[in-house]
Amino acid sequence: MRHHPARLIAHKRDGGELSRDEIYDLISGVVDGSLGDVQLGAWLMAVCMSGMTVQETASLTLAMRDAGTVFDLRHLKQPKIDKHSTGGVGDKVSLLLAPMVAASGILVPMISGRGLGHTGGTIDKLEAIPGYRTNLSSAEFTSVLAQCGYVMSAATFDSAPADRRMYAARDISGTVESIPLITASILSKKLVAGSDGLVMDVKQGRAAFLKRAEDAEQLRESLVAIGKITGLRVSCWITDMDHPCGRGIGNALEIAEVIAALNGDGPSDLLELSLVLGADMLQLAGIETGRSSARSLLEKLLKDGVVKQVFRHNLELQGGDPRIVDEPDRLGRAKFVVPVLAANNGYVVDIDPLVIGNVITDLGGGRRKLSDTIDPLVGIVLAKEVGDPAAAGEVLAHVHASSQADADLVLLRVRAAIRVGDTRRCRQLILARPD
Repeated sequence: MRHHPARLIAHKRDGGELSRDEIYDLISGVVDGSLGDVQLGAWLMAVCMSGMTVQETASLTLAMRDAGTVFDLRHLKQPKIDKHSTGGVGDKVSLLLAPMVAASGILVPMISGRGLGHTGGTIDKLEAIPGYRTNLSSAEFTSVLAQCGYVMSAATFDSAPADRRMYAARDISGTVESIPLITASILSKKLVAGSDGLVMDVKQGRAAFLKRAEDAEQLRESLVAIGKITGLRVSCWITDMDHPCGRGIGNALEIAEVIAALNGDGPSDLLELSLVLGADMLQLAGIETGRSSARSLLEKLLKDGVVKQVFRHNLELQGGDPRIVDEPDRLGRAKFVVPVLAANNGYVVDIDPLVIGNVITDLGGGRRKLSDTIDPLVGIVLAKEVGDPAAAGEVLAHVHASSQADADLVLLRVRAAIRVGDTRRCRQLILARPD
């Protein structure tokens, strides 16, 4: 590094503004290791405590983009629109939405991440598919995108190298919730992927990074503002993560649920979010001018089986077993599947996603640290949604575990997370729409 790290850290700690050159120098230190782990943690904490200006955040985003390979997709003439979620429990929307939007003629280049803690990761879900490859070279990334309309890749050592190290450091340094750091992490990867536009799903609720409405709104404003400066059109939604998304929670179980949706039998919230966000992607690309017409097009592509064929084609191109589309049992099944029974009559008034997510981590379906190995078959399948009636002794969920002992350890926690009461409640899925 050309600048002394301690000086830059102290300047930000004291509320000072870093120049573009200083930020680029810091990110070069993140990539080549000249900024040590202790210094990186200190700088992240200084940003978390003092914040960043809009210009600083834009410079950070561009420095993280420029630190590695940037895909040049200019020879692909179709609109290139991405979608990203800030993550939660059971959020498998990208897996259904990407082939749905690609079926309409839009290119969807996705660089996604792994789960950590209670939140699931798109890459972990995809790797539950036998043979599916997510570590793609730049040539493979571009080839898959051109052939089937969408590609789903992990960030490699060549792309977004700064984000990979910073993300891991943020998780262990208590700086995950920093709005500038979240903004730069998300948008740098989307700019690396060569996207023209981005539809954002900012999650808010107990199992989201951002639990308060004001924080979710602040992130939405930041994403739109930094997108404008960096040349990326951003449309941003805020949606519910006070409850799990869908019924299947756990990597292979979520893939199976996406396949069910492709065959017309998915849960209502998964389908609704996919259609709402997908229709916005069509509008952002200029394919459709109205949400209603865009949604109708996607519904028709799904009903006619076109989306399923695009999904199958992507599996073939990225090494996954295409037979799972017609035979989802090939994904495998946990050795022990144990029911969770209701203790009383009433209605399901709450399903706590944070408890459910932590249970899955304890079963081996998530990570406490990046080096942990995931069991793709464990998880929970909900038998009820918020608002459904429940009778004493009726099944509320099934726990999928690798041993009976593991299942027994979590049964009471899962039952407590699915609360049955006297009053029927409805869930609000969409909390805020783009301006």
